[in-house]
Amino acid sequence: MESMNLNDLLRNGNLKSTRHRIAILKILKESKLPLSAEDIFIRLRKDNVVISLSTVYRVLEILHDKEIVVRVSIPDDSRAVYELCGNEHHHHLLCIKCRKILPVEGCPLEEYEKLLEDRFGFTVKGHSLEVYGYCESCAGIK
Repeated sequence: MESMNLNDLLRNGNLKSTRHRIAILKILKESKLPLSAEDIFIRLRKDNVVISLSTVYRVLEILHDKEIVVRVSIPDDSRAVYELCGNEHHHHLLCIKCRKILPVEGCPLEEYEKLLEDRFGFTVKGHSLEVYGYCESCAGIK
């Protein structure tokens, strides 16, 4: 059933279902936090999936282009992290010292979206919010 849902995600994005795409989506689906391409690569290798890091990057870019995954950039870092678009809507707190990512449940922007729609006649289809700062552990060591 799980792979059926992942196959549906790919089909809805007009993508063929390949073992690499399914494996990457499965890892993202099981993760509670966004993952970097390197993290995904390491998990795939632990699961004995034969894949190169460049293939992981390529697949993630395709999935991002088809709006199946969301890419979050980390400040002062060349890497990005990825998560499924279908996961529960939430935002992130990103520690700029240790790079810890904390999910923020709920959405403080829902009312603001409605205000924008009413004020500008604009139909909002989504948004992204990342808050940068220091986690509790790093706050005293800036």
